[in-house]
Amino acid sequence: MKLYFSPGACSLASHIVLHELGLPHEIVRVDTKAKKTADGGDYLQINAKGYVPALGLDDGGVLTEGPAILQYLADRKPDAGLAPANGTMARYRLQEWLGYVNSEIHKSFSTFFIPGTADAEKVAAGERLAKKFAWLQATIGDGPYLMGDAFTVADAYLYTVLNWTGFVGIDLGQWPGLKAFHARIAERPSVQKAHAAEKAGKSA
Repeated sequence: MKLYFSPGACSLASHIVLHELGLPHEIVRVDTKAKKTADGGDYLQINAKGYVPALGLDDGGVLTEGPAILQYLADRKPDAGLAPANGTMARYRLQEWLGYVNSEIHKSFSTFFIPGTADAEKVAAGERLAKKFAWLQATIGDGPYLMGDAFTVADAYLYTVLNWTGFVGIDLGQWPGLKAFHARIAERPSVQKAHAAEKAGKSA
């Protein structure tokens, strides 16, 4: 498999899961502004949507959209427990979490990354995120993970978007439970391997 990524972007979640599962893979860096891969290729020929992640499959196909990729990867090694079995209520709960992180947390950061956004809009976006973070902290409690005692792909996704607080000037320490969650995930070997590989620009 081949993961198309941009350092620090939401593709990090898929990268973490690849390492968590020990699945053989390559990584290809993408300049999402120029829509070019590291070797100068036209990324739009791989993913016409132009953003990451995209996962090149062994059969030549390409899968896009983070939540879909995360579940696809988890289902490659179901015994690892990164996603509950299909058709179970637990799987629907996982999808509920993936949907929330994607639509409510991930998308709420978009305002900060759009060039020319007015400061007032950023302040308003920060206030919206603060409410969502407060809800998350109350809901997760002592966790240790979103689904209770088991680490899942949803945790990798939430960790990834929480990273962005440091880029936009939001102090995660305002929510000690979320800060502890983030620190707990950061200690996982898979997370450290993914960060190292993205920094080096090649598969670990």
